[in-house]
Amino acid sequence: MADYIEGKRAVIEALRTRVPLTAVLLADNAQRDSLVNDILRKAKQQNVAVKTLSRKRLDELSVRGSHQGVMAQTKPFPYASLEEVMVAADAFAAAHEGSALVVVLDHITDAGNLGAIARSAESAGACGILIPNKRAASVTAATYKSSAGAVSHIPIAQVPNLPSALEKLKKESFWVAAATEQARELIWDANLKGRIALVMGNEGDGVSRLVLETCDFAVALPQAGSIGSLNVAQAFTTCAYEWLRQNRDAVLTD
Repeated sequence: MADYIEGKRAVIEALRTRVPLTAVLLADNAQRDSLVNDILRKAKQQNVAVKTLSRKRLDELSVRGSHQGVMAQTKPFPYASLEEVMVAADAFAAAHEGSALVVVLDHITDAGNLGAIARSAESAGACGILIPNKRAASVTAATYKSSAGAVSHIPIAQVPNLPSALEKLKKESFWVAAATEQARELIWDANLKGRIALVMGNEGDGVSRLVLETCDFAVALPQAGSIGSLNVAQAFTTCAYEWLRQNRDAVLTD
């Protein structure tokens, strides 16, 4: 199913951040104001087709009813396979003394959180991200925006069954660590050297029971304040950089 971006400023932002677009859709009676002219100029610069449709047709395509006579249709995201992520991890590990990080997201539902996690994952040197193919956020325009384009630089694979995917990673010499508030071991004290698959849980419920039972160990973030927990994207960033800190001699070779 196509993903549509609605509204003049939203379409301008999508073009500015280089969200891959199939076409800009313009109502046949849209007012050619400065915003529309900017959209047309950016679309031409990026070789994005501009299609003129009736306002009635845009109304039919609109989900939020806020298109202002302008919409954009995004290209389908090119998801990787689990095997491609493992190949990328093997290549990274071979070049970095056996160290590699794969991120596993247990039914994260917010596309913005997915993008923020992808941004931190790419920055920390992760080899790929695994997400479920159902009941979880997928890559949308919001993901491109919150990732600052990082989703174009890190493989993201949709898998039908997370426990099965984790078992395959284990066979490739990965240790699977779950980040959860219920863990007794602080992440500072855990051994995160080498090949690690880091599992982050759903925004509300955390890591699910079946996934947690598949993990080798669990880690928690230390807390000195009174707030119960961090946002999942913030928590992931902290965990990813602890992996990078422990593997810095192997990974930060330049």
